[in-house]
Amino acid sequence: MPTREQVLAFIASQSGEVGKREIARAFGLDAAQKVELKALLRDLSEAGTVDRRRKRLHVPGALPGVVLADIVSRDQDGELIAVPVEWDRDAHGEPPTVLVQVPRRGRGPSSGPAPGLSDRVLLRIVEGSIEANLPHVGRVIKVLEKARRQTIGIFRAAPPGSPHGGGRIIPVDKKQLGRELQVPPGAEHDAQDGDLVTVELMRQRVFGLPTARVKERLGSLSSEKAVSLIALHAHAIPHVFPEAVLKEAEAARKATVRGREDWRDLPLVTIDPPDAKDHDDAVHAVADDDPDNPGGFIVTVAIADVAAYVRPGSALDREALLRGNSVYFPDRVVPMLPERISNDLCSLRPKEDRPALAVRLVIARDGRKRAHTFHRILMRSAGKLAYAQAQAGIEGRADDAADGLVEPVLRPLYAAYACVKQARDHRQPLDLDLPERKIVLKPDGTVDKVVVPERLDAHRLIEEFMILANVAAAETLEERKTPLIYRVHDGPSLEKISALRDFLKTLDIALPKIDAVRPSHFNRILEQVRGTDAAPLVNQVILRSQSQAEYAAENYGHFGLNLRRYAHFTSPIRRYADLVVHRGLIRALGAGKDGLPEDATTSSLAEAAAAISVTERRAMAAERETVDRLIAHHLADQIGATFRARITGATKAGLFVALDETGADGFVPAATLGQDYYRFDETRQALVGERTGEMHRIGDRVEVKLVEAAPVAGALRFELLTEGSYVKGPRGRAAPLRRSGGPKGRPGPGGREAGGLRPRAGGGKSGGNGGGKGGGRGRP
Repeated sequence: MPTREQVLAFIASQSGEVGKREIARAFGLDAAQKVELKALLRDLSEAGTVDRRRKRLHVPGALPGVVLADIVSRDQDGELIAVPVEWDRDAHGEPPTVLVQVPRRGRGPSSGPAPGLSDRVLLRIVEGSIEANLPHVGRVIKVLEKARRQTIGIFRAAPPGSPHGGGRIIPVDKKQLGRELQVPPGAEHDAQDGDLVTVELMRQRVFGLPTARVKERLGSLSSEKAVSLIALHAHAIPHVFPEAVLKEAEAARKATVRGREDWRDLPLVTIDPPDAKDHDDAVHAVADDDPDNPGGFIVTVAIADVAAYVRPGSALDREALLRGNSVYFPDRVVPMLPERISNDLCSLRPKEDRPALAVRLVIARDGRKRAHTFHRILMRSAGKLAYAQAQAGIEGRADDAADGLVEPVLRPLYAAYACVKQARDHRQPLDLDLPERKIVLKPDGTVDKVVVPERLDAHRLIEEFMILANVAAAETLEERKTPLIYRVHDGPSLEKISALRDFLKTLDIALPKIDAVRPSHFNRILEQVRGTDAAPLVNQVILRSQSQAEYAAENYGHFGLNLRRYAHFTSPIRRYADLVVHRGLIRALGAGKDGLPEDATTSSLAEAAAAISVTERRAMAAERETVDRLIAHHLADQIGATFRARITGATKAGLFVALDETGADGFVPAATLGQDYYRFDETRQALVGERTGEMHRIGDRVEVKLVEAAPVAGALRFELLTEGSYVKGPRGRAAPLRRSGGPKGRPGPGGREAGGLRPRAGGGKSGGNGGGKGGGRGRP
C-alpha cells in the first residue's frame, strides 16, 4: 500500500487529473488495498490536499490535463506563453506559465487560425513537461477566441469652457462608425484633443452613449505619419526595436572574404524601384560557352547574406521572428531588421564589398533550368538601376547611370530573360491582370496623386529570375534533406469552383467540369475576355476564387505559379521565411557555422511558418487600411462631387465601388438604390430589384456621387447615379436585357454605414504575379 506522500507525488507528476483506477493500476493494488485507497483519498479531499471533481483528482495548484488559457506573451526565443484563465491567486499564488506548442499542419491551408498573442486557447498539458524555469508545456487543441483588436480611437476633448471636462472617442474602425464613446471627466488619462488612444469600456448606462476611460495615449495625429500610426496600433504591429536589438545591430562588423568565394569582379547589378532604400538582390547573365548548351545562358542571382549578421537565437533573430516581415506604408516602412542591418551592412550598394548567397543557374535555349549551384560569396555591385532606367537603357535611351552597363550587363540579361519567358509561357502560371496603384505623397504626408506604374520588361525580368532562384533553393534543400519553410498555395476549393462556374455561365463563359482545375483553365478564360468590358470583372472574380498563399514546413506546391516546389529565398532583409531558407542552405552546403541549427526540425519550422503567415496577413490588412485612410482624407473635401467608377462587389447590404481615377473603394447602401427592394443574386453577383428587375452587378461601369467621408476610419459612402440593366419587366413580364448609362432620380442618402473593399495602392517593392520582389499586394 503506497503512503500518503507517494499518492500525492503520483497525482502531481501526471500534470493533470487522475482517478482512483489510475492510482490503483500504477501501484498494483489488490481489492482490499483499493478499499484503503478510497479511504485515503477521502481524507485527502476533506483536508483540501487534493481536489475531487467528478471522481477525478488533482493536487490544488497543479494544472488539469486540459486547460483553458490566455496567451499573454512570448519568451526570449519568441515562443508563445499562456496562463490558465481560472486560477485562485489567493490560495495558490501566481498562475503557472505554459509554453504553447502549435500542432504541425497537414496538407493545404491550416484548418483553423494559428494562435497568437491575446488569443484564448484550449491546451492539453504534456505529461512530464517539467523544466527548471518553465514547468508546463501545452499543445494547442483549439483556438477558441482570436484576440480582438485593441479598442482604439481619436480623443476629442470637450469644448473649451466646459464645466466638467471629459470628451468623446471617435472610432477608427469602419465597423464602429457612428458608435462614439463618452469619456467622463477624470477618465481622460491626460489625453489631448486629437490624440490616438486605447480605451476600455466602463459600466454602461441605460440611456446615452456608452462610456469609456482612456487607458493609454498612443501619439498625436498632428504628425505627418499619423495615418499609418493608426494601423500600427490597431494591428499591434511592433515598430520600436528593443534596446538589446539595436545594440546587437550596432555591434555587428562587416563580413570579409574569409570563408567565402571572391566574386567581386563579377559585374552584378541591382534593379529596384526608384525609391528603394535597401537592395537585397543583384543579377548577372552571360552566354553559356558550353557546346552542349547552344544558345543557353548562365544567370547569377546574388542575395544579401543576412544570416551572416542575424544568428539563430540572438536578440535580432527573436525580434525578426516576432515581426515576421517588413510592413510597407505609403508614408513609412516598418522594417523587420534595424537600419544598421537592412540599409547598411546587407544593402548591396554599388562599389562596396558585401556578403551574399548566390545561385548560378544554367538556362537552356528554351528557358528550362538545366542545373544550378549555390555559393557563399563576397560581391561588389557594379551599378544600381531603377526599373525605368534599365528599360530605357535597353531601348537606346540610356542615362549616365546605365550608359556603361547596357552592352556588358543589360543586353545579356534581357537575352536570358527572352529564353526564360518561353519556359514561363509553357508553364502557364495564373496570369491575372490586376493593375496596382501607387500613392504619391506630398511633403506634408497627404496624397498628391495616385498612379498606375507601367509594367516593364525590366519588372518581369527580375521577377522571373527571382522565381528561378526560389525554385532552386527549394530543390537543393529537398535534395540535401534539410528542413525548410515552403511558400505554398493550394488550388481553389470545390465550392469556390462551383460558384465561379455558375457566375461565368451568366456571361456565357464555360468553365469545364474536370477533376483537377489548373491555372491554364483560368488563363484561357482570361484570354477570352482580354480587352473587353468584362475583363476587369472576370479577373476580380477569378482572384476571389483562389486560396490564400501561406508558409508551411510541408510542401503541397504553389498553384498560382504552377510549381511543384517553391520557397522564398530572395528577400531575407524583409521576410523571415527567406532567412530560414538561407540558414538551411548554409547548413546543407557546409558553408559556415551560422546555418540552421541541427535541432531545427520540420515540426519546429511548422510553428515558425504558422507565426509568419499570421504576421504577413496582419501586414497586408494594415497596409490596405492605411491606403483607405489616406484616400479618404484626400477626398474628404469633395463631398457632392461625381466620379466614374466600377462596381467591384455586391452584398445584400449594398454595392462596393472603386473609383476610376484613384482606385478608392466605397460603399453604396442598398437602401439608397431606388424605389424598389433589391435582393442579392449570388449567382449573378448582383443586386436585383424585386419589382422592376433592375440589376446592378459586379463589373458595371457607373457614375457615383460622394455623400460622406470618414477619413479616420478610411470609409467613403456614395450615391449611385446610373440606371442598371434589366433582367425582367415590371410585374414579372420578360424584358430584354439592356444597359442605360444615364442618371436616374434617387432618394436622399441614408441608411447603412459606409464601408468597402480596399484600393490596390500600396508601398514596397512591386510584386505582381512574380515571386522575387513581391512586397506590396499579391505576395505570391
